[in-house]
Amino acid sequence: MTRSVSHPVEVLGAKVPLSRPGDPRYAAATDIWAARIAGDAPIAVAHCRNAADVQDALRAARKHDLPISVRGGGHDWAGRALCAGLVIDLSPMRGVRIEADGASALIGGGALARDVCHAADRIGRAAVTGAVGVVGMGGLTLGGGYGSLIGRFGLVLDNLATAEVVLADASVVVADEESNAELFWALRGGGGNFGVVTQMRHRLHPLHSVHAGMILFPIAQAETVLGGFADFAEIAPDELTVQVGFISGPDGEPLVFLAPTWSGDPAEGEARVVPLAELGAPLAVLVATQAPGAANSLFDQYAVNGQRVRMETRWLPGLNPESIHALAEAFAARPSAGCSIVTHEFRGAAARVPADATAFGMRSEHVVVEIIATTVTSAPIALALANEEWARRTSHALEPFSLPGGYANFLTDEDPERVRASFGPNAGRLMLAKRRFDPENVFSSALPLPRPRRIEHVARRLRR
Repeated sequence: MTRSVSHPVEVLGAKVPLSRPGDPRYAAATDIWAARIAGDAPIAVAHCRNAADVQDALRAARKHDLPISVRGGGHDWAGRALCAGLVIDLSPMRGVRIEADGASALIGGGALARDVCHAADRIGRAAVTGAVGVVGMGGLTLGGGYGSLIGRFGLVLDNLATAEVVLADASVVVADEESNAELFWALRGGGGNFGVVTQMRHRLHPLHSVHAGMILFPIAQAETVLGGFADFAEIAPDELTVQVGFISGPDGEPLVFLAPTWSGDPAEGEARVVPLAELGAPLAVLVATQAPGAANSLFDQYAVNGQRVRMETRWLPGLNPESIHALAEAFAARPSAGCSIVTHEFRGAAARVPADATAFGMRSEHVVVEIIATTVTSAPIALALANEEWARRTSHALEPFSLPGGYANFLTDEDPERVRASFGPNAGRLMLAKRRFDPENVFSSALPLPRPRRIEHVARRLRR
C-alpha cells in the first residue's frame, strides 16, 4: 500500500521525475548498500537528470521544509543517502565524457567509479578511483578517496580539477582553484556539506595497464606475512601500492591477503610483485597485467546492496608487530564471514600535498583501516548485533596504536572529538566555510564536520 504524503511535493512532478513508495523507481533508488533498519522512509525521490532538476528539487524541498539527502552511488555505510524527506537522486546523471585532449574527463554527479574507469581505459588513460568500482565517484571524491594509484597520483580528490555545484540557495556555481576557490578547497575533503555536485572534471593519466590482483595466505601466516610486508613497504616505490587485510574464503575460512597494484613500467610488473608472494606460502596468487579500470573492481563482490552494515575506522602510523597481532587476533574471533578488515596505504604523491591545500586533514604517511561488519537482512538479528559488536571491539583493540581522528568518510557524529581530529588544523577553516556556504545546514545528511565545542557540550548533555 502506498503511503500518503502530507507535504505537497507533487509540485515537482511537472519538471522533475518524482517517485514515491510503491513506485519501482523509488524502490531502486532507495536500495542502497546499507539497508535502512529503522526510521521514516523518504517521502519522495527526485530523479535528477541535470543541474536544473537539482535546483527545482532543492527549491521545492526548502519551500515545504523537507529534509534533504543526496544519493549518488549509495555506498555510505551509515545510509546517509536516504533521509525522511526528499532524496535528490543523482543516479540518472552517470555520463562520462573524455575531453578532446584525453587529459581529463567530465563526470556526471551520479557516475560510478567503474563508469569513469571504463571510459578512461578505452583511450589508454587511468582515472584515480578507489578500490570498488560500484562506489559513486562523487562521494568518493568529496570525502578523500584512497585507492590503488595513491602513491603515484594522490587521493581521488587531488585529481579533481573543477566542480559544478548547486548551493543551498539553489544557485549554480563552478568551483576550481581560481573561481570560488574557498568552496573548492572545502569540497575536497569536506564531503557533501556545501552543495550538490552535479558535474566534475577529473584529471586522467597516461597508463595503459597495471600489474594487479590478490595474493591469499592462510590465517596462520598472518603475522609473518604482514610483518614482512611492513618491512617491504618502507622501501616500496610510489608506483607500487598494496592493500592488505583479512577476508573469508569461499568456504568461510579466514584468509589474509595482499592486493598489489604496480603502475610503473609494465616490464617490471611481475618482478615487483614476486617478493610479496614470497613472504609466506600462498594459497593462491591471482595477479595479472590488466587495464587500470579492471583492477578497480577487485572488491565489488563485497559491495552488495541491502545489507545491514557497520563500519569502524582507525588511522595507524604504520603496521608494527603490536598492531598486526591485534588485527590477526581480532579477525580470528570474528562471529561470521560477513566480517572483514581492509587497509589502504597513504604515502607517495598523496603525502607530498601540503596539509592546508585541501580540507582533507591528514597528509602524513599512514595506513587507514576499514573494519567492516555486514549481515544479510534475512539473518537473525543476534548475528547482526554480534557482527557489529565485533567491529566496535576491533576498533577499541587498535586504539592504543592509532593516530587521532580517522577517515571522515567512514565516521559518524557519535564521536565529535575524533571528527575534529580528522580534519586537524583545517577544522576551524572548514567550520567557517560551512557557515558561509550553508548557514542553515540544508545539507545535513553528509559526512560529519567539526562542531563548535559549546555545541558538543550541549549534545553530550542531551544524550545523558
